[in-house]
Amino acid sequence: MNEHKTSKKESVEENLSKDYIPKSKFGNLPVSNQIDGEFKKQMEKTQKEIESFKNGLTKKFKFIEAIGILPAQSSKKIEEEYEILEEDSKKGLVHIIIIIPEKQFKNIGQIRLEAINISKKINDKFWIHVMTPVDYWNLGLDSKFDIMEIIAMSLPVLDKGILSAIRVAQIHKSLVLKKFEKYIACYAIYGSITREDTKSTSDIDVGIIIDDTDVKKMPRIELKEKLRGIIYSYIQEAEAIAGAKNRLEPQVWLMTEFWDGVKDAHPVFFTFIRDGIPLYDKGTFLPWKSLLKMGKIKPSPEAINMFMSSGNKLKETVQRRIFDIATIDLFWGISTPTQGLLMLYGQAPPTPKETLNKFKEIFYEKEKLVEKKYVDILEEILIKVWKAYEHGKLKPGDIDGKKLDTLSKDAFDYIQRIQQLREQIEKRVQEKSIEEIYQNVFEMLGNVLKKKSEGGIIKEFNEQLIKRGKFPPKFLDNLKYISKIKKSVTEKSSNKEKSKKQSKDVEQARRFASEIINAITEYTQRCDFLSIDRKRFLIKGIDMEAEIFFLKETFVVQKEKVQKIMNEKLVNSDSKELQEQISDNKNKETKINFKSLETLKKIFGEFELVY
Repeated sequence: MNEHKTSKKESVEENLSKDYIPKSKFGNLPVSNQIDGEFKKQMEKTQKEIESFKNGLTKKFKFIEAIGILPAQSSKKIEEEYEILEEDSKKGLVHIIIIIPEKQFKNIGQIRLEAINISKKINDKFWIHVMTPVDYWNLGLDSKFDIMEIIAMSLPVLDKGILSAIRVAQIHKSLVLKKFEKYIACYAIYGSITREDTKSTSDIDVGIIIDDTDVKKMPRIELKEKLRGIIYSYIQEAEAIAGAKNRLEPQVWLMTEFWDGVKDAHPVFFTFIRDGIPLYDKGTFLPWKSLLKMGKIKPSPEAINMFMSSGNKLKETVQRRIFDIATIDLFWGISTPTQGLLMLYGQAPPTPKETLNKFKEIFYEKEKLVEKKYVDILEEILIKVWKAYEHGKLKPGDIDGKKLDTLSKDAFDYIQRIQQLREQIEKRVQEKSIEEIYQNVFEMLGNVLKKKSEGGIIKEFNEQLIKRGKFPPKFLDNLKYISKIKKSVTEKSSNKEKSKKQSKDVEQARRFASEIINAITEYTQRCDFLSIDRKRFLIKGIDMEAEIFFLKETFVVQKEKVQKIMNEKLVNSDSKELQEQISDNKNKETKINFKSLETLKKIFGEFELVY
């Protein structure tokens, strides 16, 4: 560790800005779900034997929580811990850990004996270890953190949740220690898992205490936030490495604030000390745990008075909660969805004060979609209650539980009704959208193909553009799809699932329409360009060059100056007149006007006519 040593004078905050990566105390163990090559070969060879062992054991003991194979490189440490004879160690044992529920503790001897008998028939190198979760937690209470980590890193053969849970915590701990081990006073796991009340996907609660006693240059709050940011950044990495479904939930405390919390009898800190099991401890957590158990950690008289006096404020607290629900919660709970409904209808987001008037005007008076009852509910909560609250005419205690119950039931009824109203509005929006989509596509195609009816447009689209290879065949299917969705959406239906599907169908029709319109636009522009190009010629003389267009009249464009021939002379014109004649002659044959050419020879002299 010499290359990573820091001066004793360096503080926590100084090292935060450095690439300080001390070697973890347990860094030589695998913090990964990757198995080394030699162990992997061994596992592949014994896979069938392991599976046979698991099946035989779980058939008899279905309550087994987990079966894991301990890392081969940790065998020596395990054999030392469990005092395995040297003659057995030399056999190259495969250590198997079996975790059973705590309530089966009395049967641990029988289970181990049965496991040994099954393993002997399969592979005499299997060495069986049986423990309960409490046995595992006791390793932490005995400061045997390296043994805990070895077990957590075992390859799971069967796991109902406990192995993955402790593995994700151990990996996260290792990542944190590698970053700033010097400043971690304690890393402990607590919560439902240590009470044996966890599921395979339960959150894993861990508490991390940071030693901030040498902070000098930085406010403690700032230090805590920086450390917490780094610790939280490792959560996703730890979960990915562990391959666990469990969500890690770390709590980070500074040692000074934690001790203050203990003195003030804060329940969270007491619970953490009581239930927590250290995965790493620098002589901080375990003494606290022992002192708490001995009754030596007691709340201060001030803390007791504070807890007792909280009862005096019970009535005031309840009244304040009722008041907040009746005013703030109900107001925002119905005004915000109502604003969303108005936005769906196409209105700009109204202010809360305008919401009632807009709702009444549009959905009750104009569209006649809601009953008067719901306008009254909105008015009661948004105007009568809220206005009285805003102007200070309504105070805590003015609204009792009965009134709150009435307001709440009305609000729930209102929310349910506007959800139904949303479906009605969405139906109208869908109808309007598909109508616009349909009209845009079929009007454009009708103009291009000179057809008016839907059937005529589809038929001509197929004959003129699909069969001639102008567009891919899928465009015909997409065009028919747009027509089909228009008919489907305009049908009356109260089916909620069908409405959701129609929303997706309309969006798909929109994409198809956009693709067809873009392709048709490009196609017509290309046709227009070719049409213009057929009518354009170049005349090149010794000292001149110009474009010439043989239209109804003959136009000459030279250096962006547009002229036309009239009475055997060039007179000024403009691009607008030129474009109009090009458009009028778009589908007509181009005929060279030789009389115009003679006029141009008189003006410019000899030249070549180039197409």
